[in-house]
Amino acid sequence: MDIVRPSDTGYAALQHVYSSTGRPGSILLPRTTTEVAEALAIVRASGRPFAVRSGGHGISSIATNTGGDVIDLRALASVEPRGGRSVRVGPGARWGAVAWALAPHGLAISSGDSGDVGVGGLATTGGIGLMGRAHGLTIDRLRGAEIVTADGTARRVSGDEEPDLFWAIRGAGANFGIVTAFDFEASETADVVQTTAVYQPIDLAAFLQAWGRTVETAARRVSAFLYLGAGPTPFAQATIVYAGDDLEAAAPEIERFLRIPGLAGQRAAVTPYAAVPLTSGAPHTGQQRAATHTGLAVHLDQDLSDRIAVLLRSAGVDMVQIRSVGGAINDVDPAATAYAHRHQNFSVTAVSVRGGDAFHDAWESVHPRMDGMYLSFETDHAPSAVAEAFPPATLARLRDLKARWDPDDLFDQNFDVSRTSAELS
Repeated sequence: MDIVRPSDTGYAALQHVYSSTGRPGSILLPRTTTEVAEALAIVRASGRPFAVRSGGHGISSIATNTGGDVIDLRALASVEPRGGRSVRVGPGARWGAVAWALAPHGLAISSGDSGDVGVGGLATTGGIGLMGRAHGLTIDRLRGAEIVTADGTARRVSGDEEPDLFWAIRGAGANFGIVTAFDFEASETADVVQTTAVYQPIDLAAFLQAWGRTVETAARRVSAFLYLGAGPTPFAQATIVYAGDDLEAAAPEIERFLRIPGLAGQRAAVTPYAAVPLTSGAPHTGQQRAATHTGLAVHLDQDLSDRIAVLLRSAGVDMVQIRSVGGAINDVDPAATAYAHRHQNFSVTAVSVRGGDAFHDAWESVHPRMDGMYLSFETDHAPSAVAEAFPPATLARLRDLKARWDPDDLFDQNFDVSRTSAELS
């Protein structure tokens, strides 16, 4: 295992993450599960703050620090098809690499809209992707994992092996250890129909209601992400994915989106799913400093659409992203995984380059209409976010399991679910 310190060559390429700059005292680069356990023992003995990093980008800034330690998993980046639809993926892989590795086998795993995101963070939180309505969240395709828990033990978890821990890592995994391998059941989807549409709506609230109705009534093979620019002149761009290459079936589904008033342009093509997640491979230098607030919504009804339209005209807000959920995601029993939000149809995220009080105040008009939260899209690590992300019964179970598997709250860096955290909030 390599350990890189500030005076070492290569440190500058490792110290920062996508959304924050840092200067950790050491960066540990394990190559195996055994070395992950060794790395955990080292950082635990140091007594310094530490972070776990899967190697890709994420919205959160918690994967680096100043003066502490970082366990960086980028060397555990293998993607191994194992026959049929089974595939083992290392936590340090990036989703773009996963998609391209699976494409020759006619397989895909729905992840997100960026191929630069690391596997580990997304696959322990949820995974809202552009085939979500067809194939579920990323965690819904997880069949087993290897994890190093707080006591340094490497364990196998699945529906039959430590099932409580397997339940917990599917939605709150960062609280319970360091996953060193994920075993997924991929979907048989090689090519998809991808449509990019641009809109210039006259009435933004009416447009949002029409968008919401269209998404909710679309075939399950359709997932759609909408990106709305802030300012006085409404502007939106959408990515619409039909999970499959059947043009005859896809065409009428896509046409429904193109009939929404305000269409200014569109482009559609059959493409490998691997080409859908935007992948740049850019080094991480803390370049994306945006603040975000997020929540889940059942419908884009008139009231919520009106509030989002006002939000987009508010000071400090630069963008709103609306991602489809629902479909196969909502087929899963809310009690089946630690991600319990199985009745909502949309994820709504506000983005601000500057952040600050104006942004927080603007979000407060939308916040009361949110029904739950997907943690990976939230940059405010307030303890109250934990109660929004996990319904009461889910959180109670997580706290019981946290006390069992991590009694010293070693893994407290990422939306801590411990009872100690609750008492301090």
